[in-house]
Amino acid sequence: MSFSELFDTFANNILPILLISAAGFGVGRAFQIDSRAFGRSLFYFFTPVLVFHLLMTNRLPAVEVLRIGGLAAGVILASGLIALLGGLALRLERTTLVSVLLIAMFANNGNYGLPLIAFAFGPEALAHSGIYFVFASLLTNTLGVLIASLGHLDLREALLGLFKVPTIYAALLAVLVHESGLQLPMPLERTVSLAASATLPVMIFLLGLELRHIRWTNSRRALGLGVSVRLLAGPLLGFAFAALFGLSGSARQAAVMEASMSSAVANVNLAAEYRLDTSLVAATVLVSTLLSPLTLTPLILLLGK
Repeated sequence: MSFSELFDTFANNILPILLISAAGFGVGRAFQIDSRAFGRSLFYFFTPVLVFHLLMTNRLPAVEVLRIGGLAAGVILASGLIALLGGLALRLERTTLVSVLLIAMFANNGNYGLPLIAFAFGPEALAHSGIYFVFASLLTNTLGVLIASLGHLDLREALLGLFKVPTIYAALLAVLVHESGLQLPMPLERTVSLAASATLPVMIFLLGLELRHIRWTNSRRALGLGVSVRLLAGPLLGFAFAALFGLSGSARQAAVMEASMSSAVANVNLAAEYRLDTSLVAATVLVSTLLSPLTLTPLILLLGK
């Protein structure tokens, strides 16, 4: 694994994503764009439409879909368990611990993972990573919302809050339409396709917008724990669960890469919405994103062999 291989892999697969994020950062600084409005647009419209589109256009066998979904759930829950044990060992207070759980469990599977996997491994791997993203997105918008709510709300209030998450209804609607054999009218089908294709660039751009709000955190132990789980434990969990579920080829490539991504921008939105430690969450997103090329670049080469 030579330096030239590493550099070419980084430049061709990761740098384009970072450049769009940098554009979001620069435009946001220059024109004071409201990133919260972007985030809510993604949460309430673009992400549900993308989930609906991915489920409607998926052609993978049902068994393969379930295996990838099981792997995604396994990686997310295992990451949460590692973060929980680490947080308890560090004696983090409740709000900080909940924040660490979010940043450790939920990765940038969409705005970073999908374009990266498409660049690195092609359309077949992208199809598998799309399924991983759908399951991860559902868990982010259900389990993630529940965990974030527990920072201040009781369990009953947190569970009731799940019914306000639009991604759940988008997934249910996609399954209903797909299984019933209904065909979307051409205007509606093109609307969904157009909005879905816009989601990833908006996500990447939002990453840059969010990074301009970074305030450094004093919770350095929590920051180190979150980053370590995402960038170091994530790849190991990806390989372990890929072996457990018998994934190989492009499915393995997609699953391991998705398990290894940096912390998700959506965590910042959840932290702000539910009054968690936003400085810790935002700092972790920044640090894990900036350090991610160091782990993702050799991982791409390793998986490509």
